[in-house]
Amino acid sequence: MSPLFDLTGKVAIITGASKGIGRAIALRYAEHGAKVVVSSRKQEGCDAVAAEIVAAGGEAFVKTCNIARKDELQALVDATVAHWGGVDVLVCNAAVNPFFGRAADVTDEVYDRIMSSNVRSNFWAANMAVPHMVARGGGSVIIVSSIAGFRGSTHLGVYAISKAADMQLARNLAVEWGPRNVRANCIVPGLVRTDFARALWENPDIYRRRTRDTPLQRIGEPDEIAGAAVFLASPSGAFMTGQTITIDGGSLAGSPNQTEDAD
Repeated sequence: MSPLFDLTGKVAIITGASKGIGRAIALRYAEHGAKVVVSSRKQEGCDAVAAEIVAAGGEAFVKTCNIARKDELQALVDATVAHWGGVDVLVCNAAVNPFFGRAADVTDEVYDRIMSSNVRSNFWAANMAVPHMVARGGGSVIIVSSIAGFRGSTHLGVYAISKAADMQLARNLAVEWGPRNVRANCIVPGLVRTDFARALWENPDIYRRRTRDTPLQRIGEPDEIAGAAVFLASPSGAFMTGQTITIDGGSLAGSPNQTEDAD
């Protein structure tokens, strides 16, 4: 294995790691030598991922966590330090979107839940984990945002606002902690075939429009996001911080079916 992508001995916490993009990142981190903390709300799903890692010769342990609860996030970081002596990488992947529709129709309760789980929890987790990274000479915070954070939406408005805020959170963490050799970046997936995005890719109209208007003419797969997470956690990403990597099949670049004005 090239040392550019070597994670041997690195301790990595991954939230939302029981399925989808989080699971893919956990498996690839372990493959590249990391000690993986598999975290999500449900024990059974986490246990399955950890067992898969161990069966392949990797190292993993499970600590369940509801990211909206500050005490559970602190317990996650504390358990990691107690088990493996520190933290090198934090992947904030878990998120919620309990509402599909116009932002104008979102209740205050739903708005607060989205912003708390998708932004404040990442703020909390970073503030808890980064001092342990500093103690080990540096580290990497990776926030999984969304292409929704770049565009207005008639059905994902508040979710989009939260994901735009995550990009700014990464930039701010980069500025505050860069002098201590802690990096912070965002990964921005387009539409990926996960349970979380099922309402989008199982909708025939949305799926047809998205694949039609994306240069690669398809949606993404979870493992196609994991490579960027390996890059950002490993020596290959050592000079990248405060940035956003978009992995969307080219949809932000433009549609291959758009027509240009003659003039």
